Amino acid sequence: MAENHEARLPSQPGVWSADTIAVALHETSARDSDSALLALEARFNALVAELNRVVRRLRGEVGREALTKEAEVTLAHLDPIERAIMETPACTIAGLGVKARHAAYVLSQYWKAPIDRIDWDARAVRLLIEAICDVARTPLPLRNLRDDE
Repeated sequence: MAENHEARLPSQPGVWSADTIAVALHETSARDSDSALLALEARFNALVAELNRVVRRLRGEVGREALTKEAEVTLAHLDPIERAIMETPACTIAGLGVKARHAAYVLSQYWKAPIDRIDWDARAVRLLIEAICDVARTPLPLRNLRDDE
């Protein structure tokens, strides 16, 4: 019975059709599949926050070499997380949102200038990423730069 509840199947056995069961099981399976992407994003966000803290803390205190050395430790932990995000297929809009936010992080230079001042390819990618984040109803931290246009 718990499986039926998780898959959001009708509570009355007489109204179950093969299509209803297949769709509900697919939706449950897709949600479960994207749980890996959501967990990767949580880890990614924590490491990016750590990297930002390291850079802010050490920027004025130590030389460039020491800053680079400490940042590289965090970047080494970030690399396999980023690769896993890129290689893990998205099954739901939430998973697609994870992939879009990661792409925005990788291509953050596309948000440094107003959209009418970036090249066509960058504009296409930026607008696609922003559209995905809008549909996924997830914030895009870089978007606040867009408001200054």
